[in-house]
Amino acid sequence: MTTGSADIAGIILCGGRSSRMGGGDKSLRPLGGSTLLSRIVARLGPIRPLAISANGDPARFAAFGLPILPDTVPGFAGPLAGILTGMQWAAEQGCGRLLTIAGDTPFFPTDLAGRLVAASASSPASIGVAASNGRRHPVFALWPTALRDDLQRFLAESGTGRVNTFIDLHDPIDTAFPLFERDGQTFDPFFNVNTPADLAEAVRIAQMVEP
Repeated sequence: MTTGSADIAGIILCGGRSSRMGGGDKSLRPLGGSTLLSRIVARLGPIRPLAISANGDPARFAAFGLPILPDTVPGFAGPLAGILTGMQWAAEQGCGRLLTIAGDTPFFPTDLAGRLVAASASSPASIGVAASNGRRHPVFALWPTALRDDLQRFLAESGTGRVNTFIDLHDPIDTAFPLFERDGQTFDPFFNVNTPADLAEAVRIAQMVEP
């Protein structure tokens, strides 16, 4: 994945409770001889520095050799807590922007970062957000790390952890990505795995896109 900039850090959000999957880390579920998370790391290509947002014992992700970042805010505050932690970490690495990726979405576009960078070139203080099929995907976004203090206040004072609510406060730039088509079949590249049925569908999609 080429971004045209060395100013970007990446974080994979794996902090969900996976309740619809029956618990555990759904990002570590097997998929076609690999795992969801392994596929996500591979699709991110040269994005570095790269970290994983996850709470609990970090040893379960040790094989990836990446920093494991627990939430810096108390309680289970949802994806925004992981995004805040990622922003703080990225700023410490000297990066002005953070690319966020969901840990349950193994087919996202490999040109994600490059297209979000291009879309926000004229407005670098804006949040660049991916969309497809008429729907925004708020955790697939490019965040200016300068917004980290605003996000920390939002989490403390707003009473909501909705990602879109925070995004809409900061002049977002939505970028539409096409659906994937092959052999007369179509799927959304932002298809995410929430349930065992979704995992079975991901196996079918993997076979379709990787013959």
